Amino acid sequence: MSNSNPFRVSLAFVKLPIPDLLSRGYAVAAGIPSNPAFANPPVDPAVLKADLDKLSAATGEALDGGKKAIAEKNKQREVVITMLRKLAHFVEVNCNRDMPTFLASGFEPKSASSGSPQPLDQPVILNVDHGKTGEFEVKIKAVKRARHYEVRSGALPVGSTAPTPSTSWTSQTFPSARAAAVINGLTPGTTYAIQVRAYGKLGFTAWSDPAIRMCT
Repeated sequence: MSNSNPFRVSLAFVKLPIPDLLSRGYAVAAGIPSNPAFANPPVDPAVLKADLDKLSAATGEALDGGKKAIAEKNKQREVVITMLRKLAHFVEVNCNRDMPTFLASGFEPKSASSGSPQPLDQPVILNVDHGKTGEFEVKIKAVKRARHYEVRSGALPVGSTAPTPSTSWTSQTFPSARAAAVINGLTPGTTYAIQVRAYGKLGFTAWSDPAIRMCT
């Protein structure tokens, strides 16, 4: 029998792709100041939000593959993770062993499951080719023990280089990664973010880092 404490914060966010890390971070930045149980946190939620904004901007700037921009993105990612670790411990101590209070922080509890089955590896997008007009052909790196894959696409505003929390997504499910996942119904001339996740016995993996492509 597992003796895991349900009021321990899951630290899975340290391995999340940046879009999902941003989503978790913004939830914490909004959740901490909304509950009086979390007064005087070790990290000011406003400062956390500002650094999340910096990480979002750095992620967009790193899409061109420049070494300096990528290094800045990775550095800012570690800044955000350090802040979230401090806040995670704070929430564990100050939630008063009350699950609604705990969840209001924006964090997720650590899973009580142990042993088999093991989590899936993170799937990644290997390549995105143009198919017919309004289509992408997305090549996915296969993941052992994955039951199926979900690929989502979201249109980006003109001039944007990365998805935001307000991005509207459309998802399609594919039984395997042997053939390219064909995403259709897209608008030519529009730039899209594309992500993939895999489903196994423990549920879905996190979403992959986005591939950014303009549809033709």
